[in-house]
Amino acid sequence: MSTPKYNYTFFRIPKDDTIPTSAQNYKQLRLHALSIAPTSFSSTHQIESTLPDTEWTHRLAAPNIETFICAATPSNPDEEATIWIGQLTLRGPLRHEEFILPDESGQPNPSARSNIPRELWQMLSLFTLPEHRGQGLGKRLCREALDYLFSDRRGKKGGGSPEVWVRLMVKPENHATVRLYRGLGFENVGVCTLAEALVANGDEHLLPKDTSGEKYTTRSGLIMLLKDY
Repeated sequence: MSTPKYNYTFFRIPKDDTIPTSAQNYKQLRLHALSIAPTSFSSTHQIESTLPDTEWTHRLAAPNIETFICAATPSNPDEEATIWIGQLTLRGPLRHEEFILPDESGQPNPSARSNIPRELWQMLSLFTLPEHRGQGLGKRLCREALDYLFSDRRGKKGGGSPEVWVRLMVKPENHATVRLYRGLGFENVGVCTLAEALVANGDEHLLPKDTSGEKYTTRSGLIMLLKDY
């Protein structure tokens, strides 16, 4: 059996004194991803390439953001050093009012049966570089994030465990991505507008002043939800 070209590792970026170094690696990956796959993100390379280094550090250090990375290390020690090739973000915990969508979306209301404590999260920005795809790395990156989230929250609330909801929004025509999420246990629960997706992902600053147009009001995005893992 041939030796694989790369060894892959998956980890959460720690919020410690290594963040400035992590921010440079994250910036390099993010800008590369924006340049080669502009339709995969709500932001653009033009916008983010002008951001100062302090903004990249702030992103990773933000208390409501957890960032997960897939890194590739060449099996041949004579080749280049380890590089970051995949990313995923969790945003939360969200307040109920941040999570709730209009009834026409079809999304369940997290305030229903309010006697059950719930912790609400948004999953976003899953991406792996094209040359590393086809190996299940996206699913493994998701599992790293979900394992962190669910294991970290178990045992809270005085020995009880809150019900964790993880939501994501995806274009339904991205069939491979939708299958990946379904394989992790996510279920289709509704449809969202582009405006709702941008707000849910923390990108409301990208919305124009006038969001009344069809582009922002059509319910064409798929809402998927994971309640247990």
